[in-house]
Amino acid sequence: MADLTQTFDVLVAGGGNAALCAAITARQAGASVVLAEHAPRAMRGGNSRHTRNLRALHPGPTGVLTDSYLEEEYWDDLKRVTAGKTDEALARMCIRASQHAPGFLESCGVVFQPSLSGTLSLSRTNAFFLGGGKALVNALYRTAERLGIVILYDTEVQHIEVRDGFATEAIVSHRGFPARIRFKAFVASSGGFQGNREWLRKYWGDAADNFQIRGTPYAQGRILKDLLAQGVQEVGDPTQFHAVANDARAPMEDGGLAMRLDCVPFSIVVNRDVERFYDEGEDVWPKRYAIWGRLIAQQPGQVAFAINDSKAQLDYLPPVFAPYRADSIAELAGMIGLDAGKLEKVVADYNAAVQPGTFKAQSLDDCRTDGLAPPKSHWARKIDTPPYYCHPLKPGITFTFLSVKVNERARVMMADGTPSANMFASGEIMSGNILGQGYLAGFGMTIGTVFGRIAGEEAAKIVRN
Repeated sequence: MADLTQTFDVLVAGGGNAALCAAITARQAGASVVLAEHAPRAMRGGNSRHTRNLRALHPGPTGVLTDSYLEEEYWDDLKRVTAGKTDEALARMCIRASQHAPGFLESCGVVFQPSLSGTLSLSRTNAFFLGGGKALVNALYRTAERLGIVILYDTEVQHIEVRDGFATEAIVSHRGFPARIRFKAFVASSGGFQGNREWLRKYWGDAADNFQIRGTPYAQGRILKDLLAQGVQEVGDPTQFHAVANDARAPMEDGGLAMRLDCVPFSIVVNRDVERFYDEGEDVWPKRYAIWGRLIAQQPGQVAFAINDSKAQLDYLPPVFAPYRADSIAELAGMIGLDAGKLEKVVADYNAAVQPGTFKAQSLDDCRTDGLAPPKSHWARKIDTPPYYCHPLKPGITFTFLSVKVNERARVMMADGTPSANMFASGEIMSGNILGQGYLAGFGMTIGTVFGRIAGEEAAKIVRN
């Protein structure tokens, strides 16, 4: 039983990768550390339970990464997906530090493997975790336990006492009972507010009821809201989030990676009114998969339908739920409740616009449409070889981008522009500093690892001083 009458050097709020990296780093620097995880032990780990990989800079081949991935290319990739809505200094610092992230995680027992084949072609840019996110989380918790970090499950941090930018104690619910935790430094690593539908409705109205929450339902945003209400500086667009095209039949919470559909580049996508609404082949999937959730969220009923044929079936990862299948477009339309005549016309118009080209599933090719609005820029092949298939889509939200502002030392910034005396942040709760919009595959884990390590180091440093 943890002794909550003592004053800890560092309190870390959260239980995912960012929190664990902060807690482990602070403990290795000599601080006494308590970690408060809202979830029960079986659900520990936040969204990190569902992750697969981390995007890392590397000057040459490593044990699991091919070729090289240098700062300017990494920065260019990030700049493109965010349309420049990012803090360049923080982003570049994070990119440079990402070179050392895999080594740190390996020192904590995390094992990497060569990348898997599939639509996300990431063997050059992303290091994959052997056993996925659950294995990553378990390795980090084992390390935390070995180091003597006090871990509190079923513990929601409800309020941080802050005066003049200085935090002194946390009011928590520990296994259903009220308690207080006193500390000398505080690290917020508690995620976004994507699990809080009431908060999402503030920006999206009733549409939020149709959003699937891909990860932990414990991401309620309580600490984020509490800190912003106490004079912490806000950054990021509250309407922006990392969201993907999920199978419409997926669970509404905690479905994880398996529910994401990667069929979009090899399909045409229509909404409920049987209208295409975006270029399905705009860019390679790792740089575009995270815009499709938002695109679908903006459609009537927050639903869409990816249509392809037998030629496409081996070009993307197989889904958990079998697609609808029919021998004609009209029959397929009837199965999914769409107007058959409209869908036949959309497919015919698309087929007529497809230009000759050489199809390359894993890279940008010259298979495109001409005279079609919206266009399909790559991977455009006629949908003309039965059977025909449909994957129904809904938005699957990973995390929100509204955040607390931090500086390059992960220190929380107050609204008056001064840094907090003893509050730090890492992970999703500060990701909006770098992710103004859009997403790069594996970059959330990079932000969490890099800023977790900085936050832990800096928290321990002010305690020592």
